[in-house]
Amino acid sequence: MVVTQRRSRRKATGGRFKAGARSKKQYESGNKPTLPKIGEKQSKTVRTIGGNNKLRVMHAEFINLVDPKTKKSSKVKMKNVIDCPANKQYTRQNILTKGTLVETESGKAKITNRPAQDGCVSGILVK
Repeated sequence: MVVTQRRSRRKATGGRFKAGARSKKQYESGNKPTLPKIGEKQSKTVRTIGGNNKLRVMHAEFINLVDPKTKKSSKVKMKNVIDCPANKQYTRQNILTKGTLVETESGKAKITNRPAQDGCVSGILVK
């Protein structure tokens, strides 16, 4: 089934919009969600609108971690996902999203970027 970025033909009440009875356009097509996991580094490049490229992380092993007390950043290895506010199933599958709590070698960290969009995993050290 095609993933589309188009407005629905139905209103919130269940009624139909009058105009818009046309076929799907290629520029309205979307992509299936990228669900980056913890593992050996693996990424892919995706073409976006305008001919630009976006780097998507499929698997990540390290996180760019910032310690708020010392203001120092370091590259630390991730162990597993502790909690994911986006979806509790993601916690069990070790999927990385923004806001996810991750166990690292330095302690607990919170992911502050969107790994599937940015091409890297960045985070801040939590107690």
